[in-house]
Amino acid sequence: MPAHVRKGDTVMVTSGSFKGQVGEVIRVNPKHSEVIVKGINLKTKHMKPTRVTPQGSIITKEGPIHISKVSPVVDGKPVRVGFRVEKDGSKVRIARHKGKEVGTIGVAVSPASKKK
Repeated sequence: MPAHVRKGDTVMVTSGSFKGQVGEVIRVNPKHSEVIVKGINLKTKHMKPTRVTPQGSIITKEGPIHISKVSPVVDGKPVRVGFRVEKDGSKVRIARHKGKEVGTIGVAVSPASKKK
């Protein structure tokens, strides 16, 4: 089953300690059902000194969030996502309550165009 969010989508966290925060999806990991959202679930990591960084450092980066805890944002509100197959074979993600298009998943290539 295709995921309801993709890289580059603007999403809102719907549950957990980051509920209500909005950010852009940086990466989707379908194997573990996780997404990484820019600016949300920030983790701090202390790095040991190395030859490259003799002082050591403190790095802040985003941690993963379960994919079920985020929803795409349409008109400032989180929406559920449905799928519709167009006549050309492409699959389109649509917002359930507004009917607006969230994004196209892929475009089918016709057998006639492959022969060229």
